[in-house]
Amino acid sequence: MSSSTSATEAARNDTRFFGHPLPLMQLFSLELWERFSYYGMNGILAIYLYFQVSEGGLGMPQPTAIGIVGAYGGAVFLATILGAWVADRILGAEKILFYSAIIIMAGHICLALIPGFGGVAAGLILVALGSGGLKANASALVGELYSEKDPRRDAGFTLFYMGVNVGALLGPLITGLLQKEIGFHVGFGAAAVGMALGLIIYATGRKNLPDESRGAVNPLPTSKVYLFVAAIVVAVILIVILWMAGVVNPDNLDWWIAGISAGAAACYFIVMGVSPQTNADERSRVLAFIPFFVTCVVFWSLYQQIFGTLTAYSDSQMNREIFGWEMPINWLQLIPPIFVIAFAPVFSAMWFKLGTRQISTPVKAGLSLILIGIAFLLFLPYANAGEHETPLLWVAFILLLFVFAELLISPIGLSFSSKVAPKVFQSQMIAVFFLASGVGTALSGVLGGYYSADNQTPYWTSIGAASIILGLLALTLTKPMLKALRGIR
Repeated sequence: MSSSTSATEAARNDTRFFGHPLPLMQLFSLELWERFSYYGMNGILAIYLYFQVSEGGLGMPQPTAIGIVGAYGGAVFLATILGAWVADRILGAEKILFYSAIIIMAGHICLALIPGFGGVAAGLILVALGSGGLKANASALVGELYSEKDPRRDAGFTLFYMGVNVGALLGPLITGLLQKEIGFHVGFGAAAVGMALGLIIYATGRKNLPDESRGAVNPLPTSKVYLFVAAIVVAVILIVILWMAGVVNPDNLDWWIAGISAGAAACYFIVMGVSPQTNADERSRVLAFIPFFVTCVVFWSLYQQIFGTLTAYSDSQMNREIFGWEMPINWLQLIPPIFVIAFAPVFSAMWFKLGTRQISTPVKAGLSLILIGIAFLLFLPYANAGEHETPLLWVAFILLLFVFAELLISPIGLSFSSKVAPKVFQSQMIAVFFLASGVGTALSGVLGGYYSADNQTPYWTSIGAASIILGLLALTLTKPMLKALRGIR
């Protein structure tokens, strides 16, 4: 047996981190601080864009600001394709993970130090590229810690997901306070500091990861690396031309990101399906993954409205007073991670206890759409209330349903995509899963453009009802999906 194989087996047999391999802790820590920086910045991005200049913002129209937040979130997930491809074909997952963290930190520094639209453009581009490189590869490395049929797998991903939400809690908490008391740029600076902490922790434990993570699983011939670099240059030039010509602009950026992300996902499904390196079982599983992908798109188009539509709702409709003190607008975004931290261990323990008796992934996904659809309908009792009259506790209950839906599809989706991935498309299959988030997040900006605080009933009703109907439809596809998955649930 080779030394690398021995090291991998040793890692998979490890139980020192709550019954899981110890390297899960290092990945847990990196993802925690990356999410701290991401959600800390994202938590104040929308209000920074639409607040008036006299309030420290940039004075954009609110629908445009919400659309940009959705487009930016979608671009992060779109960038996972580039990060995953470079990991699988050129550098390996571990190196991409490390360099991406550095790029993210640089992006937050730009937002903190460069004023106006220049800082926003440079910062968002760098953070999107870095987060894209980090997201898919961190999850791929978690998958490397478990064999395909290890019953700890879903529980391990759920623990990893809890780390994500610890960061998602601390980020908006700190940046929101700093923004409210000092200013936006200090809040962005805190996000940079958080990413620096994540880098330090990860750098001290890089050697503990499986050796397979340090090289490309499907190396690109050296002669074709130059073609890849040329393609990147051409793409950048094309983007600049479209932007300068006004074809792509802040008002339609969310549509562009959603369309490009959907097209990229379709191309990947085709490539994986026809590749000679994919066997019959793997092709069948890729086909079965498509309905799950669509379900994820719908889910994230609703859930990601927390950072756009619901942030605006918190600003104008929600009663944010707590014992005479008004909490920061973006603290609405603290509620979901609190619930995730509380309930992720419960869900993890439940899946661990049930083992092979747990409901299948397609059923979990269908139920997630039904739950979040019900949550949207629960905004209706206060649809005609005045400004700042919706009780905080009522919104918290709605977001509890958001989180239950999230725990049924997001960490489970990470595990599911790593299980169905063809051997030579490991990181890229997880990137496809993140592309579903990308399409959905961009569409959340599109949907947010139809929200009006003066006429809320049609918005909550149409979105909630559509989600429930699509969830029921997803449940009807469970049997054919399980058949095509060929033994994977």
